[in-house]
Amino acid sequence: MCDTQVIIRDGVTWLAKNSDREPSEAQYVVRIPAAQEDSATLVRLTYQAIPQVPNRYAVILSKPFWIWGAEMGVNDQGVAIGNEAVFTKLVDRENESLLGMDLLRLGLERGGTAEQALKVITELLEKHGQGGPAGYRDKGFRYDNSFLIADARDAWVLETAGRHWVAKRLQSQEGVAYRAISNCLSITDDYDLCSEGLQEFAIEQGHWNGKGTFNFAKSFDTWFMSFFGKAKERRMQGEENLGHCALQTKTTLMDLVASLRHHKRARDLFAQHDNHDVCLHAGSFKRPSQTCASMIVRLTGNGKDDYLFTASSAPCMSLFKAVNFDFGQEYHFLTDEQAPVGASYWHRQESIHRRALFNLDFRAQLLESLESVQSEIYCWLNESSPPREVDYVEADKIARQWHESWYNEALKHPLETDLLSVYGHFWRNLNMRDCVL
Repeated sequence: MCDTQVIIRDGVTWLAKNSDREPSEAQYVVRIPAAQEDSATLVRLTYQAIPQVPNRYAVILSKPFWIWGAEMGVNDQGVAIGNEAVFTKLVDRENESLLGMDLLRLGLERGGTAEQALKVITELLEKHGQGGPAGYRDKGFRYDNSFLIADARDAWVLETAGRHWVAKRLQSQEGVAYRAISNCLSITDDYDLCSEGLQEFAIEQGHWNGKGTFNFAKSFDTWFMSFFGKAKERRMQGEENLGHCALQTKTTLMDLVASLRHHKRARDLFAQHDNHDVCLHAGSFKRPSQTCASMIVRLTGNGKDDYLFTASSAPCMSLFKAVNFDFGQEYHFLTDEQAPVGASYWHRQESIHRRALFNLDFRAQLLESLESVQSEIYCWLNESSPPREVDYVEADKIARQWHESWYNEALKHPLETDLLSVYGHFWRNLNMRDCVL
């Protein structure tokens, strides 16, 4: 399960996403340089090789460690994309082709604007299709995909079913436009673009009777996973949060942080949470997904964009860390694509996260410290005055020190769970299986 949100106002686009995956699945933030005149003829994706292009944009991605593609990311042209699993009637249950995450990375590497990225994704989708096991340990987990694709001027919602798709351009109302997507189809009959022969295909396959107005979501969506995962409720919650942002005089980083940290019920015990939460905490077979990483980007179109990633689970307990495309500067939370999980920032941060799940005193101190350092580092994104220049070196230094301090503090506490509850047993088993210190 996932949630992606976008708001455009005052010539600035904010795109934010929570990536909900299996709670043991490490997610790396990687930075990959641009390519010029690359001689490679093929690129090997997660399951399939396709023709490579010689020129590609630099990208920063947040990606499951074992997948070629990414859950979310941005390129050096100021295009950002987040994707969602959608469970349509056309999900391929047998073959291996392109994952939605592969399509997302390809769109960023090859698309210099939001509209170009949309074209890249849809052309590759029509040519190669989509499908394959998308779960880390659950290899029966398969789905189609939807995407939010944005730059400083434009945003598109792209929803797919098999090789077919519809896309809707975000229209600004009184200078403000916003949209949230989740794990269900949301485009009905109001799309701006679609795959060729879409309506004829729907009739031929018995998904539409040809009467009245064609409705993409009604024709291809299924109900069980959407209902079970509370996808429509989370999408509505996301749009409600964005609506509050739109009513304010200025949208800030902390507005988007608060939206990604949203819990339907403000309870200390995560065992009492459920699938309505935008900030999702795993806890049982009914709630198997965890927000494993988050991203917020601010796209200005003037070369002064901001990219922030948690590179860790649970945005409500994570620091959003800034990164840029200066390949001469290192960042402590970036991980090499080929690095073993045990060497990743994500795995190290799990020692903090999993103690905070059950140790309420530890969590309270962590959250107090988190709010203080978040405000210290990123005040430039919350000021009402024009943004000041960002000192990325200093920001990364503060974030690194904060992480090291809390990692060392975490190791002073035992890795406890509540053995009298299903929730406690769920996490105890994961702690043993994942070798979390």
